Amino acid sequence: MMTELPLDQVRTLLAVVDEGTFDAAARALRVTPSAVSQRVKALEQRTGRVLLMRTKPVRPTESGEAVVRFARQLARLERDTLAALGTAGPGESTRLPIAVNSDSLATWFLSALRRVPDELGLCFELRREDQDHTAALLREGLVMAAVTSSPEPVAGCSVRGLGRMRYLPVSTPGFADRWLGRGTAAPLRELIADAPVICFDRRDDLQDSFARRLGRPAGASARRHFVPTSEGFMTAVVAGMGWGLLPDVHAEPLLATGRLVTLTPDHVVDVPLHWQQWKLDSPALAAVAEAVTAEAAETLRDTRPG
Repeated sequence: MMTELPLDQVRTLLAVVDEGTFDAAARALRVTPSAVSQRVKALEQRTGRVLLMRTKPVRPTESGEAVVRFARQLARLERDTLAALGTAGPGESTRLPIAVNSDSLATWFLSALRRVPDELGLCFELRREDQDHTAALLREGLVMAAVTSSPEPVAGCSVRGLGRMRYLPVSTPGFADRWLGRGTAAPLRELIADAPVICFDRRDDLQDSFARRLGRPAGASARRHFVPTSEGFMTAVVAGMGWGLLPDVHAEPLLATGRLVTLTPDHVVDVPLHWQQWKLDSPALAAVAEAVTAEAAETLRDTRPG
């Protein structure tokens, strides 16, 4: 009967997941790749579960996710305890992995992190992911906190509302004239069926959701460009490659100068954002949560529909 998880094996598993390969984990731990492999195999034998998928990069299995979460929580508590005892190394920094969507990263999130006190000695490892999918990284134990669109807490996590990020459907005037019949009586829901559209990636449903709200069940046009950065996305729209939904803080200055026009002033898309983090009595996590919620309160719209 298994009574405990050997800490050296648990830490080794976490290193393999974080570094992506057994060889990289060996370099980080300053041991041989053979020692890393033996520790992981011993932990799998002890738990009676396969904990890692031997892919490149390595990924935890569902059972491995539980051990990775435990390892990361243990590491965080150990660092907080050493700091409280005053025995942490001078100038020593600790890594805090956070999942955040690209548009938050490009607008308000970095300002939030600047609010975190320097004396905590934190180094942030930001994992960029769509807000509809950041919660998955929490479940996998790959991050300790996330900006997510889900109000349902991941098991072992707390959640709080941050506010709503507003998006405006826009294009260049020339694009609107050519593809969207600007100035004509044709319904936008029909014209949008053939108009090229800019999407972040293949999981980006924002433009399709907007088209469905207009009354087009099939979503936006199949003629789409995938541009997986917030800056590139905006550049593609401004270049007239297609229409797209831009955060209002990016769209409004361009609307004011006439470089962009709205597809319809009566429709906007508000995406609610939430902060989820592990339920851990950690001063570092608490300080980051306070900084994020304070910045969100100043920059995002409130959580009430509008």
